[in-house]
Amino acid sequence: MKPPTHWSTARLHLRPPVIEDADVLFATYTQDPEVTKYLMWRPHDSAETTRDFVRRCLEQWQDGPTYSWVILTQLDDQLVGMIDLEIHGFRAEIGYVLAKRFWGQGYMTEAVRGLIDWALPQPDIYRVWATCDVENLASARVLEKAGMQREGLLRRWILHPNVSDTPRDSWCYASVK
Repeated sequence: MKPPTHWSTARLHLRPPVIEDADVLFATYTQDPEVTKYLMWRPHDSAETTRDFVRRCLEQWQDGPTYSWVILTQLDDQLVGMIDLEIHGFRAEIGYVLAKRFWGQGYMTEAVRGLIDWALPQPDIYRVWATCDVENLASARVLEKAGMQREGLLRRWILHPNVSDTPRDSWCYASVK
């Protein structure tokens, strides 16, 4: 099962990334240590690193299980971030990143809600979930505002190399049917 390549919400349009997005992604957030603090990768040191990332995203669209979209504003077509969905059987996991200058405007909550609204009605998906570092209060709030329920603490769950060299605790959130 593949999700739609293009979809929209009230204020956003989402589509798979293209190589031409790499320079904008790099300038907007992939090199920003504050944006990448709670991500599983270090800030990119060049636009070429971001182009390699975009190439991997495009390859994954062919075979899955991960599907990535760039998030653009409908009003002026600004690229504000990315979101992905990784499908494993009856479970779909959401990951995302948003450029700093767009924080606090509800864009990511809207994108996460859009993915949940697509995924849960699918006959084979019963659980949409995400995790966030216990110190990433903004991400926890995004997931809660998108309607997900906090299920519990995952101890030593994920490595965030920009915070620590050892695995960190994460909150687990989910929406289920």
